[in-house]
Amino acid sequence: MEHLESDKSSKVGKEQDLSPLIEGWTFDPNSNMRKIKGGDGVQKVQVRVDQGAFQGILQLSLDGRPDGKKPHGCVFALDYYLDLLHRSDDTEGFTLDSAACQELFEEGARVYGRYSFLLQIKDYERVVRDTERNMELFRFVNTYGKSDEDRLNLEKWWPYILRINATARSMLAQTCGDYERALEIIAEVRGQIEDLPEVDAEEFFDERKRSHEALDEIEESLQSHRPLSPAEKLEQDLQEAVEKEDFERAATIRDELNELKKSG
Repeated sequence: MEHLESDKSSKVGKEQDLSPLIEGWTFDPNSNMRKIKGGDGVQKVQVRVDQGAFQGILQLSLDGRPDGKKPHGCVFALDYYLDLLHRSDDTEGFTLDSAACQELFEEGARVYGRYSFLLQIKDYERVVRDTERNMELFRFVNTYGKSDEDRLNLEKWWPYILRINATARSMLAQTCGDYERALEIIAEVRGQIEDLPEVDAEEFFDERKRSHEALDEIEESLQSHRPLSPAEKLEQDLQEAVEKEDFERAATIRDELNELKKSG
């Protein structure tokens, strides 16, 4: 290792040393992510890493490409290839070669890494944005990939990305108190996953099974937290009155319930 002898070299070494950042952020596996605003004015996510001898901080931008790069002068490589398609004189003959597909696969993986973190910190709006962008990328490659291998490469991940997108949308609906819409989203995406054409890949079947299990858990949680409707509350009160043999109260509640049903 080169020895930093000059004052200039020492200064550079100190500026590059991550120790002050790491020491100022004690590692906690249950709280190892945070949002910051970078010196460039762009919001970023930082992840504290502690893996044996290696310690550090991973960072990604919240908007644009996760790595902050602008491939081909565009915010995303996908934007570049979409623009090529739109400017093509022969859109029906337009194809993506293996190099283009590989570039898109890598970009999709970067976006996947970001929305995985965003889901953990409950930034649901950005999760929806990123999953929708990757779904657009999936469709684009599947439509225009030149080789069968490239066209089918991402199809096995549809159960997973549909599930994550639905999870974020249902959580946003729950946050707004719209439990009915949240439950509708879960039901809709469950049907979409079930209707997906099967892909001859182990990942597809594993993710389909996991997605159904995860959606069942979300639905159960939503149902348990959903406020009772006026009719459901009266029905609950009626059952309690009957169990306590408070028949006079039960009769009153039954009358209220009947009136509510008539007016509804």
